[in-house]
Amino acid sequence: MNYGWLSLLPPIVAVVMAIKSRNVILSLFCGGFVGAMIFCMGNPFLAVKSMIGDYFFVQLTDSYNAGVIVLVIFIGGFIKLMEKSGGAQAFSKFVYRFVNTKLKAQMCAWAGGILIFFSDLGTPLLVGPVFRPLFDKLKISREKLAWILDSTSSPVAILIPFIGWGVYVMGLIQAEFENLGVTQSDYTTFVEAIPFQIYAILAILMIPLIAFTGKDFSQMRKAEKLAETAEHSWEEEKGTKEVGADTYSIQNARPSMVLFPIIIVFVTLFTTLAPLGFPFQKVDGNEFRVALTMGYFFGALVLMILIRVYKVQVFKQTFQLYVDGMKGMTDVAVTLVLAWSLGSMISGLGTADFIVNAMKAIHFSSVLIPAFIFLFGTFVSFSTGSSWGTFAIMMPLAIPMAHAFAIPYSIAVGAVLSGGLFGDHCSPISDTTILSSTGAECDLVGHVKTQLPYAVVNGVIAFAAFIFAGFTRSPLAVVLAAAVLFAVIFVWNKREKTA
Repeated sequence: MNYGWLSLLPPIVAVVMAIKSRNVILSLFCGGFVGAMIFCMGNPFLAVKSMIGDYFFVQLTDSYNAGVIVLVIFIGGFIKLMEKSGGAQAFSKFVYRFVNTKLKAQMCAWAGGILIFFSDLGTPLLVGPVFRPLFDKLKISREKLAWILDSTSSPVAILIPFIGWGVYVMGLIQAEFENLGVTQSDYTTFVEAIPFQIYAILAILMIPLIAFTGKDFSQMRKAEKLAETAEHSWEEEKGTKEVGADTYSIQNARPSMVLFPIIIVFVTLFTTLAPLGFPFQKVDGNEFRVALTMGYFFGALVLMILIRVYKVQVFKQTFQLYVDGMKGMTDVAVTLVLAWSLGSMISGLGTADFIVNAMKAIHFSSVLIPAFIFLFGTFVSFSTGSSWGTFAIMMPLAIPMAHAFAIPYSIAVGAVLSGGLFGDHCSPISDTTILSSTGAECDLVGHVKTQLPYAVVNGVIAFAAFIFAGFTRSPLAVVLAAAVLFAVIFVWNKREKTA
């Protein structure tokens, strides 16, 4: 049956509700309910019954989906332990003795943000309070610190296939592959999409580029000049930090509490999968998820032991943290089930086919599809403040469009992820934006104003790069984008100096 324009209603409702409510779960549920209403000819009772029996239960009993949810739960426990153990703060304190210049401070904060790759929300709350006193001492603006935190949280996390972000995205990719009958691996597609995550890569590269050249521009340049005259008490800040909130007051923590558990995760992963040819050969998705779940489990056990050995907490408190971390992933699990259900409904309604046929009717060039996906993803993410919600809404549209127009899936996936991050970086209601300003203890509006010019520069370059990628289908698009970014920073700075 051809549902025509009705097939657009579920994703439209999901987007509109996300903008209005700022709640991803509610938005996905409402979009799914509208889809079920269409299938059930407007009967709300049957629509609810269909959502639960034909979609929620089906998604939960699927072995792939169940594996993803189990993995996400174990990741949640590991992340909670990492965030509350104090190990990340101890590691960052360790580098203080070597940091005595603005360049070193910025690069260390950048490296610290990359090190805490396992938690996008953990980066601002762990790295921010540790480096804030050092930035104050060296007369670096807190807005600069907030920008570094924001640019090493989500952009780093989205590039890693074996943490919560990667698992979440691969779950969305796999659902669309199953709907299309595509046999390609979701893991392979995610890895191939990494060079096309152009915005994330530009955001990460911009930090050392600005730090080494010293060429801040626009509002950030003004913030840096004000920081030169600002007065902060290094000793007061340092003392406050050590006796402050519970998250940052664990004195017995050691840097090894970060390094050893992460090493255990990697060792377990490679030891389990190496006999199967990993990473040089394709590994069954279920084997990969089992190995990764084992890695996070053993990593958490090692971390629990270290917490007890260093007398950071008693075992009962540590185990409760681990359980709380698992419970904290409930929202993610619910979001996944709703996203899978909505994607299945969109597929059944033929939404992507309708959009593809409409584009073909107006002779829309296939080379512009990646740029179009990037722009629409940016709009949804900026309006909702949620990159994860954007991925859930966009992936069921982008992958079928790529399939119909014979565009590599990696480019389409990269465009979705880049658009979601770009809009998220510009949005004042994004959780990472808010947490970054909190971690740096700077005004939220000040953080948004100083980060926005940098984000827009990266976004415009990424948009142009996706046009280039649409024509060439080459990962060299990210190399070109990086070169353009380098040139823009110098040109903009020179223009402001002569203004």
